[in-house]
Amino acid sequence: MRIDFCEYLAGNEYPGRGICIGRPPGGKKAVIAYFIMGRSVNSRNRVFDAVEGGIRTKAADPSRMTDPHLIIYNPVLTFQSTTIVTNGDQTDTIRDFLVRNDFPGYDFEAALDTRTFEDDKPNWTPRISGVVNMFTGAYKLSIIKSCEGDEKSVQRFTFSYPEPPAGEGRFISTYRRNGTPIPSFEGEPLRVVVDEEDPDKYGEKIWKALNEDNKVSLFVRAVDLATQAYKDVIINKYTER
Repeated sequence: MRIDFCEYLAGNEYPGRGICIGRPPGGKKAVIAYFIMGRSVNSRNRVFDAVEGGIRTKAADPSRMTDPHLIIYNPVLTFQSTTIVTNGDQTDTIRDFLVRNDFPGYDFEAALDTRTFEDDKPNWTPRISGVVNMFTGAYKLSIIKSCEGDEKSVQRFTFSYPEPPAGEGRFISTYRRNGTPIPSFEGEPLRVVVDEEDPDKYGEKIWKALNEDNKVSLFVRAVDLATQAYKDVIINKYTER
């Protein structure tokens, strides 16, 4: 059953970081959304900054950055006809594998087989990742997480959507909800309604739905599948200093 994406976000105080990929009605575009949230001063002290083909995270106020570990990375990069989106530096790992994809085994899954969940005990935050074919709109999502907080047991799940229907998408986040420790996302990516192809309007709806206290930054990309041209939108709660 499809759920209303923005209603789900509005009812969840802290899903953490989230990726939503899908196709709006008409099926002529693919849309990608990635957001970050934060509970600590260090996590909230961030902005998305445009780079060629994607974005990076930066400290909003460098003087207040206490630990860049797990905070500073490239959430979105583009390689040829593929958009890569993740919640950590595994974006670069995936891109490096795709660069070598003429060699057998150098693909999305193989790249993530070299990584594990984040080392932020006791949360052991999952690594969530996605890739989108900018010709077809086909996409994959992945989550790497611990087994119910067991740091010695890594679990890797990949979900493939080779023929995604128009008007819907899939959403995955690092966490199910707020907590101490924070419970990791479980199960398949959520099947959600995608009803907007304009990245500005789509971004505005998502941003409004995110918890006001915890939201930090949002990125939205809309890809024209006929031309592979794309438009990116960035919304930051905080201003660089």
